Amino acid sequence: MTLLRCIIFLLFAVSFVLGQSAQQSKQPRVAGDPAALVRNLYHVVIVRHPISFPEGADMKALAPYLSKALIRRLGTSLACAGDWSRQHPDPNLKPPYGWVDDGFFSGGNERASPGGFHVESVQPEKNGSFRVHVRLKYSEPIQNPYWYVDVIVTRENKHFVVDDVVFLKDDWDEESRLSEDLAVDCDGSRWVGHGDERKVE
Repeated sequence: MTLLRCIIFLLFAVSFVLGQSAQQSKQPRVAGDPAALVRNLYHVVIVRHPISFPEGADMKALAPYLSKALIRRLGTSLACAGDWSRQHPDPNLKPPYGWVDDGFFSGGNERASPGGFHVESVQPEKNGSFRVHVRLKYSEPIQNPYWYVDVIVTRENKHFVVDDVVFLKDDWDEESRLSEDLAVDCDGSRWVGHGDERKVE
């Protein structure tokens, strides 16, 4: 019986290790330069069109491209949204936080689900990070089909990762940053703002 148990244990251990190796090989490889990293990230954005807070499979697909600091900010923002829900249990109220209908890597409104992108340039910054200038394209044909964002890329554990996104000023919007937008009306994980709480139509 003891030999049989040893064999079963070894078979289980081998299948576990092989399963872990297969899982790791399915993980996307994080690119070795800022432009390639951003291209890989936006391929995921175009395919998945994550709106609002990326969760589940969307977050799993995006997480390898994001810095630990950005992932922490996302978690804090989600906790703040949960605190708003606790303070406002009426299910007919629409949450007032701005990112609820946004694409975190593209912008709000019709910009939440871009139909295409092109990395235009990479600019090194004095602090060692890089500013990657990206042209995004609307899904629907319109007169001016493009808008632009700057993706802030930094090095973490010898890899490049996305640390922030700058939504550039244009005719529609003022310049803002993802990191700032996530913190509006929040004190860490606590909701402290009042916002524009409206009944859901």
